[in-house]
Amino acid sequence: MQFVCYPACTSCQKAKKWLEANGVVFAERHIVEDKPTIEELKDWHKKSGLPLKKFFNTSGQLYRIQKLKDKLPIMSEDEQYKLLASDGMLVKRPLLVSDSVVLVGFNAATWQAALGSD
Repeated sequence: MQFVCYPACTSCQKAKKWLEANGVVFAERHIVEDKPTIEELKDWHKKSGLPLKKFFNTSGQLYRIQKLKDKLPIMSEDEQYKLLASDGMLVKRPLLVSDSVVLVGFNAATWQAALGSD
């Protein structure tokens, strides 16, 4: 399991504590220092089954500054992947990635359900 996070993020901190408390073995990856690539984002998006918009950190400063709420609907998927790969702060976090599961954002019940059947 790869735990993709931003250490100062409170949701990431909660998720990390949850993983540790539940005995989940993971490798931690700093989303800003080691940004996801376009290929990784495409793979994660496909595995997650979620709309691509769910991968954007809609509550982040960069999202608001760049007015992405208005821009995303008219951007192609390739443009959105390129934008996400350009700055880790644009990506919703934390992400938990395995060969079969990609979880975006932290919700204990969702993570428990996904990992319990993984």
